[in-house]
Amino acid sequence: MSKLFLIAVMLFALLGIANAETNINTASQSELELLQGVGPVKARSIVDYRKNNGLFQSKDDLMEVDGIGAGTLNRLRDDITVGTVVEQNK
Repeated sequence: MSKLFLIAVMLFALLGIANAETNINTASQSELELLQGVGPVKARSIVDYRKNNGLFQSKDDLMEVDGIGAGTLNRLRDDITVGTVVEQNK
């Protein structure tokens, strides 16, 4: 019985990890590529935009990145976060 409980706890933990939001202000290119609809080119564009323009203040700011349109943003909205933006890196 305790083995079954342990397996259930591990399964819920893994599901929680799978549902975690990706912070677009801190994610690496390879982490961004794991998002649905974001390949190497879009991921690189996000990293470059962040490097050149500072942190994203909201999810909607992602629309400023070349190659990210309304459809991509809507698809990503539940899977991304900007975290707590403390300072703007410009």
